[in-house]
Amino acid sequence: MVGASGSGKSTWAEARYRRDEIVSSDALRGVVGSGPHDLDASADAFDLLERIVAARLGRGLTTVVDTLGLDQERRTAWLAAARAAGLPALVVHLDTPSDLCRERNRGRDRPVPAQVLAGQLRKVAAVATALDLEGWDAVHRLSEPGRAAEGAPQRPVGSTTAVAQRRNSQGLRFVLQVGRFPWREDPAAWLSGIALAADEAGFAGLALMDHLIQIPQVGRAWEPIPEPWVTLGLLAGLDTGLDLGTLVTPVTLRPPGITAKAAATLDALSGGRAFVGVGAGWWAREHAAYGVPFPPPRERLDDLETGIATMRALWAPGTKASGDLPETTCYPRPAHDIPIVVGGSGARTLRIGARLGDAVNVRTELVDRALAATEGTDVRVTVLDLPTIGLDRDDTWARVERLRGTTKAATYAERSHAGTPAEQRDRYGTLADRGVDTVFLALADLDGPEDLERLIPLTT
Repeated sequence: MVGASGSGKSTWAEARYRRDEIVSSDALRGVVGSGPHDLDASADAFDLLERIVAARLGRGLTTVVDTLGLDQERRTAWLAAARAAGLPALVVHLDTPSDLCRERNRGRDRPVPAQVLAGQLRKVAAVATALDLEGWDAVHRLSEPGRAAEGAPQRPVGSTTAVAQRRNSQGLRFVLQVGRFPWREDPAAWLSGIALAADEAGFAGLALMDHLIQIPQVGRAWEPIPEPWVTLGLLAGLDTGLDLGTLVTPVTLRPPGITAKAAATLDALSGGRAFVGVGAGWWAREHAAYGVPFPPPRERLDDLETGIATMRALWAPGTKASGDLPETTCYPRPAHDIPIVVGGSGARTLRIGARLGDAVNVRTELVDRALAATEGTDVRVTVLDLPTIGLDRDDTWARVERLRGTTKAATYAERSHAGTPAEQRDRYGTLADRGVDTVFLALADLDGPEDLERLIPLTT
Protein backbone atom coordinates (compact mmCIF):
# COMPACT_ATOMS: atom_id res chain seq x y z
CA MET A 1 0.00 0.00 0.00
CA VAL A 2 1.26 3.49 -0.91
CA GLY A 3 -0.57 6.60 0.22
CA ALA A 4 -0.58 9.55 2.58
CA SER A 5 -2.30 9.61 5.95
CA GLY A 6 -6.04 9.84 5.42
CA SER A 7 -5.87 8.42 1.89
CA GLY A 8 -8.02 5.44 2.84
CA LYS A 9 -5.42 2.66 2.74
CA SER A 10 -6.66 0.80 5.81
CA THR A 11 -10.32 1.15 4.83
CA TRP A 12 -9.59 -0.13 1.34
CA ALA A 13 -7.59 -3.10 2.62
CA GLU A 14 -10.09 -4.09 5.32
CA ALA A 15 -12.89 -4.16 2.72
CA ARG A 16 -11.00 -6.70 0.62
CA TYR A 17 -8.71 -8.75 2.88
CA ARG A 18 -8.96 -10.69 6.08
CA ARG A 19 -7.64 -8.87 9.12
CA ASP A 20 -5.00 -11.57 9.58
CA GLU A 21 -3.66 -10.81 6.10
CA ILE A 22 -3.03 -7.12 6.82
CA VAL A 23 0.21 -6.11 8.53
CA SER A 24 -0.30 -2.53 9.69
CA SER A 25 2.40 -0.28 11.12
CA ASP A 26 -0.26 1.74 12.98
CA ALA A 27 -1.70 -1.38 14.58
CA LEU A 28 1.76 -2.54 15.62
CA ARG A 29 2.48 0.86 17.20
CA GLY A 30 -0.57 0.15 19.31
CA VAL A 31 0.91 -3.20 20.28
CA VAL A 32 4.39 -1.97 21.27
CA GLY A 33 3.49 1.62 22.19
CA SER A 34 0.71 3.65 23.73
CA GLY A 35 -1.46 3.64 20.62
CA PRO A 36 -1.50 3.59 16.80
CA HIS A 37 -0.18 7.17 16.59
CA ASP A 38 2.66 6.76 19.10
CA LEU A 39 5.51 7.79 16.81
CA ASP A 40 8.05 7.05 19.55
CA ALA A 41 7.20 3.36 19.05
CA SER A 42 7.83 3.44 15.28
CA ALA A 43 11.21 1.69 15.34
CA ASP A 44 9.93 -1.22 17.42
CA ALA A 45 6.73 -1.39 15.35
CA PHE A 46 8.61 -1.60 12.05
CA ASP A 47 11.02 -4.20 13.46
CA LEU A 48 8.00 -6.34 14.35
CA LEU A 49 6.35 -5.59 10.99
CA GLU A 50 9.39 -6.84 9.04
CA ARG A 51 9.50 -10.07 11.04
CA ILE A 52 5.78 -10.71 10.48
CA VAL A 53 6.02 -9.99 6.75
CA ALA A 54 9.00 -12.34 6.42
CA ALA A 55 7.21 -15.14 8.31
CA ARG A 56 4.03 -14.85 6.23
CA LEU A 57 5.87 -14.71 2.92
CA GLY A 58 7.92 -17.71 3.97
CA ARG A 59 4.67 -19.66 4.29
CA GLY A 60 3.38 -18.41 0.94
CA LEU A 61 0.55 -16.41 2.53
CA THR A 62 -1.17 -13.31 1.19
CA THR A 63 0.40 -10.33 2.93
CA VAL A 64 -0.90 -6.76 2.73
CA VAL A 65 1.66 -4.25 4.04
CA ASP A 66 -0.33 -1.29 5.34
CA THR A 67 2.17 1.57 5.82
CA LEU A 68 2.70 4.88 4.07
CA GLY A 69 4.81 2.93 1.56
CA LEU A 70 6.86 6.02 0.71
CA ASP A 71 10.26 4.56 1.63
CA GLN A 72 11.70 3.18 -1.62
CA GLU A 73 14.29 1.05 0.19
CA ARG A 74 11.59 -0.74 2.19
CA ARG A 75 9.40 -1.17 -0.90
CA THR A 76 12.15 -2.79 -2.94
CA ALA A 77 13.04 -5.06 -0.02
CA TRP A 78 9.44 -6.28 0.17
CA LEU A 79 9.42 -6.76 -3.59
CA ALA A 80 12.56 -8.90 -3.38
CA ALA A 81 11.09 -10.94 -0.51
CA ALA A 82 7.93 -11.64 -2.53
CA ARG A 83 10.02 -12.71 -5.51
CA ALA A 84 12.07 -15.05 -3.29
CA ALA A 85 8.85 -16.60 -1.96
CA GLY A 86 7.48 -17.09 -5.50
CA LEU A 87 4.52 -14.78 -4.86
CA PRO A 88 3.11 -12.03 -7.08
CA ALA A 89 4.04 -8.55 -5.90
CA LEU A 90 1.62 -5.67 -6.40
CA VAL A 91 1.34 -2.04 -5.33
CA VAL A 92 -1.92 -0.27 -4.55
CA HIS A 93 -1.20 3.44 -5.02
CA LEU A 94 -3.85 5.61 -3.38
CA ASP A 95 -3.58 9.02 -5.02
CA THR A 96 -6.44 10.45 -2.97
CA PRO A 97 -7.18 14.18 -3.44
CA SER A 98 -5.20 16.19 -0.91
CA ASP A 99 -8.24 18.08 0.38
CA LEU A 100 -9.95 14.80 1.21
CA CYS A 101 -6.84 13.52 3.04
CA ARG A 102 -6.71 16.75 5.06
CA GLU A 103 -10.43 16.55 5.87
CA ARG A 104 -10.09 12.99 7.13
CA ASN A 105 -6.96 13.86 9.08
CA ARG A 106 -8.74 16.73 10.87
CA GLY A 107 -11.42 14.32 12.02
CA ARG A 108 -8.97 12.03 13.81
CA ASP A 109 -8.50 12.00 17.56
CA ARG A 110 -4.77 12.59 17.02
CA PRO A 111 -4.29 14.17 13.58
CA VAL A 112 -0.96 14.09 11.80
CA PRO A 113 0.67 17.53 11.99
CA ALA A 114 -0.26 19.62 8.96
CA GLN A 115 3.32 20.09 7.78
CA VAL A 116 3.98 16.33 8.05
CA LEU A 117 0.88 15.52 6.00
CA ALA A 118 1.88 18.13 3.40
CA GLY A 119 5.24 16.39 3.00
CA GLN A 120 3.55 13.02 2.59
CA LEU A 121 1.24 14.39 -0.10
CA ARG A 122 4.21 15.78 -2.05
CA LYS A 123 5.96 12.42 -1.90
CA VAL A 124 2.82 10.55 -3.02
CA ALA A 125 2.55 12.87 -6.04
CA ALA A 126 6.17 12.20 -6.96
CA VAL A 127 6.26 8.45 -6.34
CA ALA A 128 4.27 7.33 -9.41
CA THR A 129 7.22 7.15 -11.80
CA ALA A 130 9.36 5.29 -9.25
CA LEU A 131 6.66 2.65 -8.79
CA ASP A 132 6.52 2.04 -12.54
CA LEU A 133 10.27 1.50 -12.67
CA GLU A 134 10.65 -0.76 -9.64
CA GLY A 135 9.48 -3.93 -11.35
CA TRP A 136 6.18 -4.71 -9.63
CA ASP A 137 3.86 -7.22 -11.29
CA ALA A 138 1.13 -4.57 -11.27
CA VAL A 139 0.55 -1.07 -9.96
CA HIS A 140 -3.09 -0.29 -9.20
CA ARG A 141 -3.83 3.43 -8.94
CA LEU A 142 -6.94 4.59 -7.10
CA SER A 143 -7.99 8.20 -6.97
CA GLU A 144 -11.16 7.80 -4.88
CA PRO A 145 -10.67 4.83 -2.54
CA GLY A 146 -12.83 3.94 0.42
CA ARG A 147 -15.87 2.81 -1.50
CA ALA A 148 -17.30 -0.66 -1.15
CA ALA A 149 -15.74 -3.25 -3.42
CA GLU A 150 -16.59 -2.32 -6.97
CA GLY A 151 -17.75 -4.73 -9.61
CA ALA A 152 -19.31 -7.17 -7.13
CA PRO A 153 -22.73 -8.16 -8.42
CA GLN A 154 -25.66 -7.74 -6.07
CA ARG A 155 -27.08 -11.08 -4.98
CA PRO A 156 -30.70 -11.47 -6.01
CA VAL A 157 -33.21 -13.35 -3.90
CA GLY A 158 -33.65 -15.97 -6.58
CA SER A 159 -33.52 -16.62 -10.27
CA THR A 160 -36.39 -15.83 -12.59
CA THR A 161 -34.44 -16.57 -15.74
CA ALA A 162 -36.01 -19.01 -18.17
CA VAL A 163 -34.20 -22.34 -18.07
CA ALA A 164 -33.50 -22.28 -21.79
CA GLN A 165 -31.64 -19.00 -21.31
CA ARG A 166 -29.77 -19.91 -18.14
CA ARG A 167 -26.49 -18.26 -18.85
CA ASN A 168 -25.04 -15.63 -16.62
CA SER A 169 -24.27 -12.14 -17.86
CA GLN A 170 -20.82 -13.37 -18.93
CA GLY A 171 -22.41 -15.93 -21.26
CA LEU A 172 -21.57 -18.99 -19.15
CA ARG A 173 -23.77 -21.92 -18.20
CA PHE A 174 -23.25 -23.30 -14.69
CA VAL A 175 -23.97 -26.93 -13.86
CA LEU A 176 -23.68 -28.11 -10.26
CA GLN A 177 -21.52 -31.23 -10.06
CA VAL A 178 -22.24 -33.31 -6.96
CA GLY A 179 -19.65 -35.85 -5.89
CA ARG A 180 -20.09 -36.15 -2.13
CA PHE A 181 -23.33 -37.03 -0.40
CA PRO A 182 -23.50 -36.16 3.31
CA TRP A 183 -27.19 -37.00 3.41
CA ARG A 184 -27.35 -38.54 6.92
CA GLU A 185 -30.70 -40.20 7.66
CA ASP A 186 -32.74 -39.04 4.63
CA PRO A 187 -30.95 -39.48 1.30
CA ALA A 188 -33.94 -38.62 -0.88
CA ALA A 189 -34.72 -35.41 1.02
CA TRP A 190 -31.08 -34.26 0.88
CA LEU A 191 -30.78 -34.92 -2.86
CA SER A 192 -34.10 -33.26 -3.59
CA GLY A 193 -33.18 -30.25 -1.50
CA ILE A 194 -29.90 -29.82 -3.35
CA ALA A 195 -31.58 -30.04 -6.75
CA LEU A 196 -34.35 -27.60 -5.84
CA ALA A 197 -31.84 -25.13 -4.39
CA ALA A 198 -29.66 -25.41 -7.51
CA ASP A 199 -32.68 -24.66 -9.68
CA GLU A 200 -33.61 -21.67 -7.51
CA ALA A 201 -30.01 -20.40 -7.58
CA GLY A 202 -30.02 -20.24 -11.37
CA PHE A 203 -27.97 -23.32 -12.26
CA ALA A 204 -28.64 -24.72 -15.72
CA GLY A 205 -28.14 -28.33 -14.67
CA LEU A 206 -26.98 -30.89 -12.15
CA ALA A 207 -24.40 -33.61 -12.76
CA LEU A 208 -23.56 -36.59 -10.59
CA MET A 209 -20.13 -38.15 -10.32
CA ASP A 210 -20.21 -41.80 -11.41
CA HIS A 211 -18.09 -44.17 -9.32
CA LEU A 212 -18.71 -47.40 -7.45
CA ILE A 213 -16.61 -46.38 -4.42
CA GLN A 214 -16.03 -42.85 -3.20
CA ILE A 215 -12.75 -41.63 -4.67
CA PRO A 216 -9.92 -40.53 -2.34
CA GLN A 217 -9.80 -37.02 -3.85
CA VAL A 218 -13.31 -36.40 -2.49
CA GLY A 219 -13.85 -38.54 0.61
CA ARG A 220 -13.41 -41.87 2.32
CA ALA A 221 -14.28 -45.25 0.84
CA TRP A 222 -17.10 -45.90 3.31
CA GLU A 223 -18.90 -42.64 2.53
CA PRO A 224 -22.02 -43.00 0.35
CA ILE A 225 -21.88 -42.54 -3.41
CA PRO A 226 -25.14 -43.52 -5.12
CA GLU A 227 -25.65 -45.16 -8.48
CA PRO A 228 -26.18 -42.07 -10.64
CA TRP A 229 -28.81 -43.12 -13.13
CA VAL A 230 -31.18 -44.34 -10.40
CA THR A 231 -30.55 -41.08 -8.53
CA LEU A 232 -31.12 -38.93 -11.60
CA GLY A 233 -34.47 -40.66 -12.04
CA LEU A 234 -35.47 -39.39 -8.61
CA LEU A 235 -34.38 -35.86 -9.49
CA ALA A 236 -36.23 -35.98 -12.82
CA GLY A 237 -39.48 -36.19 -10.87
CA LEU A 238 -38.92 -32.82 -9.19
CA ASP A 239 -40.41 -29.59 -10.47
CA THR A 240 -37.20 -28.10 -11.90
CA GLY A 241 -35.84 -27.23 -15.32
CA LEU A 242 -32.37 -28.61 -14.62
CA ASP A 243 -30.49 -30.57 -17.23
CA LEU A 244 -29.51 -33.90 -15.65
CA GLY A 245 -26.60 -36.22 -16.35
CA THR A 246 -23.28 -37.66 -15.25
CA LEU A 247 -19.80 -36.21 -15.15
CA VAL A 248 -18.51 -38.61 -16.05
CA THR A 249 -19.57 -42.23 -16.57
CA PRO A 250 -16.53 -44.46 -17.17
CA VAL A 251 -17.16 -46.46 -20.31
CA THR A 252 -15.59 -49.42 -18.49
CA LEU A 253 -18.30 -49.68 -15.82
CA ARG A 254 -21.28 -50.35 -18.06
CA PRO A 255 -21.73 -51.54 -21.61
CA PRO A 256 -22.42 -48.36 -23.61
CA GLY A 257 -25.75 -49.75 -24.79
CA ILE A 258 -26.94 -49.95 -21.17
CA THR A 259 -25.84 -46.35 -20.59
CA ALA A 260 -27.69 -45.36 -23.77
CA LYS A 261 -30.86 -47.04 -22.49
CA ALA A 262 -30.64 -45.31 -19.10
CA ALA A 263 -30.02 -41.91 -20.67
CA ALA A 264 -32.83 -42.33 -23.21
CA THR A 265 -35.26 -43.23 -20.42
CA LEU A 266 -34.14 -40.26 -18.33
CA ASP A 267 -34.54 -37.97 -21.33
CA ALA A 268 -38.06 -39.21 -22.01
CA LEU A 269 -39.09 -38.88 -18.35
CA SER A 270 -37.58 -35.40 -17.96
CA GLY A 271 -38.90 -33.94 -21.20
CA GLY A 272 -35.54 -33.71 -22.97
CA ARG A 273 -33.18 -32.69 -20.16
CA ALA A 274 -30.66 -35.56 -20.13
CA PHE A 275 -26.97 -35.41 -21.03
CA VAL A 276 -24.20 -37.98 -20.79
CA GLY A 277 -20.70 -37.31 -19.58
CA VAL A 278 -18.42 -40.17 -20.53
CA GLY A 279 -14.76 -41.00 -20.10
CA ALA A 280 -12.30 -43.86 -20.45
CA GLY A 281 -12.15 -44.69 -16.73
CA TRP A 282 -9.09 -44.49 -14.50
CA TRP A 283 -9.59 -46.10 -11.06
CA ALA A 284 -8.54 -49.72 -10.97
CA ARG A 285 -9.68 -50.29 -7.37
CA GLU A 286 -13.40 -49.90 -8.02
CA HIS A 287 -13.23 -52.24 -10.99
CA ALA A 288 -11.47 -54.94 -8.99
CA ALA A 289 -13.83 -54.53 -6.02
CA TYR A 290 -16.90 -55.05 -8.21
CA GLY A 291 -15.47 -57.67 -10.52
CA VAL A 292 -15.43 -55.37 -13.55
CA PRO A 293 -12.61 -55.81 -16.10
CA PHE A 294 -10.15 -52.92 -16.29
CA PRO A 295 -8.26 -53.12 -19.60
CA PRO A 296 -5.07 -51.22 -20.44
CA PRO A 297 -5.32 -47.53 -21.43
CA ARG A 298 -5.27 -48.11 -25.17
CA GLU A 299 -8.18 -50.56 -24.97
CA ARG A 300 -10.15 -48.23 -22.72
CA LEU A 301 -9.77 -45.42 -25.24
CA ASP A 302 -10.83 -47.81 -28.03
CA ASP A 303 -13.90 -48.63 -25.92
CA LEU A 304 -14.61 -44.92 -25.43
CA GLU A 305 -14.56 -44.34 -29.16
CA THR A 306 -16.79 -47.28 -30.03
CA GLY A 307 -19.02 -46.64 -27.02
CA ILE A 308 -19.94 -43.15 -28.18
CA ALA A 309 -20.76 -44.51 -31.63
CA THR A 310 -22.95 -47.20 -30.01
CA MET A 311 -24.92 -44.69 -27.96
CA ARG A 312 -25.46 -42.44 -30.99
CA ALA A 313 -26.71 -45.39 -33.00
CA LEU A 314 -29.19 -46.51 -30.34
CA TRP A 315 -30.61 -43.00 -29.99
CA ALA A 316 -31.03 -42.54 -33.75
CA PRO A 317 -34.47 -42.84 -35.36
CA GLY A 318 -35.69 -46.24 -36.52
CA THR A 319 -34.43 -49.77 -35.98
CA LYS A 320 -31.63 -51.00 -38.18
CA ALA A 321 -28.21 -52.60 -38.13
CA SER A 322 -25.41 -50.19 -37.25
CA GLY A 323 -21.73 -50.99 -37.00
CA ASP A 324 -21.37 -53.99 -34.71
CA LEU A 325 -25.03 -53.78 -33.68
CA PRO A 326 -27.42 -56.13 -35.46
CA GLU A 327 -30.32 -53.82 -34.53
CA THR A 328 -30.94 -50.51 -32.77
CA THR A 329 -34.14 -51.26 -30.90
CA CYS A 330 -34.16 -48.74 -28.05
CA TYR A 331 -37.54 -47.54 -26.79
CA PRO A 332 -38.51 -45.10 -25.43
CA ARG A 333 -36.59 -42.89 -27.78
CA PRO A 334 -34.95 -39.80 -26.31
CA ALA A 335 -37.06 -36.64 -26.35
CA HIS A 336 -34.17 -34.67 -27.89
CA ASP A 337 -30.62 -35.12 -29.16
CA ILE A 338 -28.79 -36.10 -25.98
CA PRO A 339 -25.51 -34.18 -25.66
CA ILE A 340 -22.34 -36.17 -24.98
CA VAL A 341 -19.62 -34.53 -22.92
CA VAL A 342 -16.27 -36.30 -23.20
CA GLY A 343 -14.18 -35.96 -20.06
CA GLY A 344 -10.40 -36.24 -19.98
CA SER A 345 -7.34 -34.27 -20.96
CA GLY A 346 -5.14 -36.77 -22.81
CA ALA A 347 -4.34 -36.07 -26.43
CA ARG A 348 -6.32 -39.02 -27.80
CA THR A 349 -9.28 -38.37 -25.48
CA LEU A 350 -9.51 -34.81 -26.72
CA ARG A 351 -9.30 -35.97 -30.33
CA ILE A 352 -12.17 -38.42 -29.69
CA GLY A 353 -14.20 -35.67 -28.03
CA ALA A 354 -13.56 -33.21 -30.85
CA ARG A 355 -14.63 -35.79 -33.44
CA LEU A 356 -17.51 -37.61 -31.72
CA GLY A 357 -18.67 -35.49 -28.78
CA ASP A 358 -20.76 -32.38 -28.33
CA ALA A 359 -18.35 -31.01 -25.73
CA VAL A 360 -15.04 -31.82 -24.10
CA ASN A 361 -14.55 -31.31 -20.39
CA VAL A 362 -11.23 -30.55 -18.69
CA ARG A 363 -9.96 -28.98 -15.49
CA THR A 364 -9.65 -25.20 -15.68
CA GLU A 365 -5.87 -25.24 -15.98
CA LEU A 366 -6.13 -27.28 -19.21
CA VAL A 367 -8.49 -25.00 -21.12
CA ASP A 368 -5.88 -24.06 -23.73
CA ARG A 369 -5.30 -27.73 -24.56
CA ALA A 370 -9.02 -28.31 -25.05
CA LEU A 371 -9.47 -25.16 -27.13
CA ALA A 372 -6.63 -26.21 -29.41
CA ALA A 373 -8.09 -29.70 -29.84
CA THR A 374 -11.55 -28.39 -30.76
CA GLU A 375 -10.45 -25.50 -32.97
CA GLY A 376 -12.41 -25.45 -36.20
CA THR A 377 -15.21 -27.65 -34.83
CA ASP A 378 -18.61 -26.99 -33.25
CA VAL A 379 -17.60 -28.91 -30.12
CA ARG A 380 -17.91 -26.82 -26.97
CA VAL A 381 -15.29 -26.61 -24.23
CA THR A 382 -16.50 -27.08 -20.66
CA VAL A 383 -14.55 -27.12 -17.42
CA LEU A 384 -14.82 -28.91 -14.10
CA ASP A 385 -13.93 -26.42 -11.37
CA LEU A 386 -13.54 -27.21 -7.67
CA PRO A 387 -13.18 -23.81 -6.01
CA THR A 388 -13.31 -22.75 -2.37
CA ILE A 389 -15.88 -19.96 -2.21
CA GLY A 390 -16.66 -17.90 0.87
CA LEU A 391 -19.04 -15.02 1.44
CA ASP A 392 -16.07 -12.76 2.22
CA ARG A 393 -12.34 -13.16 2.76
CA ASP A 394 -12.70 -14.22 6.40
CA ASP A 395 -15.28 -16.84 5.50
CA THR A 396 -13.16 -18.02 2.56
CA TRP A 397 -10.09 -18.47 4.72
CA ALA A 398 -12.09 -20.29 7.40
CA ARG A 399 -13.24 -22.74 4.72
CA VAL A 400 -9.66 -23.23 3.53
CA GLU A 401 -8.63 -24.09 7.09
CA ARG A 402 -11.48 -26.61 7.44
CA LEU A 403 -10.81 -28.29 4.10
CA ARG A 404 -7.04 -28.29 3.69
CA GLY A 405 -6.23 -31.31 5.87
CA THR A 406 -2.44 -31.66 6.00
CA THR A 407 -1.90 -29.44 2.94
CA LYS A 408 -0.40 -26.03 3.59
CA ALA A 409 -3.08 -23.36 3.69
CA ALA A 410 -1.52 -21.26 0.95
CA THR A 411 -1.08 -24.31 -1.29
CA TYR A 412 -4.68 -25.41 -0.80
CA ALA A 413 -5.98 -21.88 -1.35
CA GLU A 414 -4.07 -21.59 -4.62
CA ARG A 415 -5.04 -25.06 -5.81
CA SER A 416 -8.73 -24.50 -5.08
CA HIS A 417 -8.77 -20.91 -6.41
CA ALA A 418 -10.04 -19.76 -3.01
CA GLY A 419 -11.92 -16.48 -3.15
CA THR A 420 -15.15 -14.57 -2.75
CA PRO A 421 -17.99 -14.76 -5.30
CA ALA A 422 -16.81 -11.48 -6.85
CA GLU A 423 -13.28 -12.86 -7.26
CA GLN A 424 -14.58 -16.10 -8.73
CA ARG A 425 -16.76 -14.16 -11.14
CA ASP A 426 -13.71 -12.30 -12.42
CA ARG A 427 -11.94 -15.62 -12.96
CA TYR A 428 -14.91 -17.13 -14.77
CA GLY A 429 -15.19 -14.05 -16.95
CA THR A 430 -11.66 -14.75 -18.16
CA LEU A 431 -12.68 -18.32 -19.02
CA ALA A 432 -15.70 -17.06 -20.95
CA ASP A 433 -13.50 -14.65 -22.89
CA ARG A 434 -11.26 -17.57 -23.87
CA GLY A 435 -14.19 -19.55 -25.26
CA VAL A 436 -15.41 -21.75 -22.39
CA ASP A 437 -19.12 -22.57 -22.68
CA THR A 438 -20.04 -24.26 -19.40
CA VAL A 439 -18.62 -24.52 -15.88
CA PHE A 440 -19.33 -27.72 -13.96
CA LEU A 441 -18.93 -26.39 -10.42
CA ALA A 442 -18.25 -28.70 -7.46
CA LEU A 443 -17.94 -27.64 -3.82
CA ALA A 444 -15.87 -29.66 -1.37
CA ASP A 445 -18.04 -28.31 1.45
CA LEU A 446 -21.49 -28.81 -0.07
CA ASP A 447 -23.35 -29.97 3.04
CA GLY A 448 -26.87 -28.76 2.33
CA PRO A 449 -29.10 -26.63 0.10
CA GLU A 450 -28.21 -23.44 1.97
CA ASP A 451 -24.61 -23.75 0.71
CA LEU A 452 -25.78 -22.84 -2.79
CA GLU A 453 -27.06 -19.38 -1.84
CA ARG A 454 -23.58 -17.88 -1.92
CA LEU A 455 -23.17 -19.02 -5.54
CA ILE A 456 -26.05 -16.95 -6.91
CA PRO A 457 -23.75 -14.04 -7.92
CA LEU A 458 -21.96 -16.48 -10.26
CA THR A 459 -25.00 -17.80 -12.08
CA THR A 460 -26.68 -14.45 -12.74
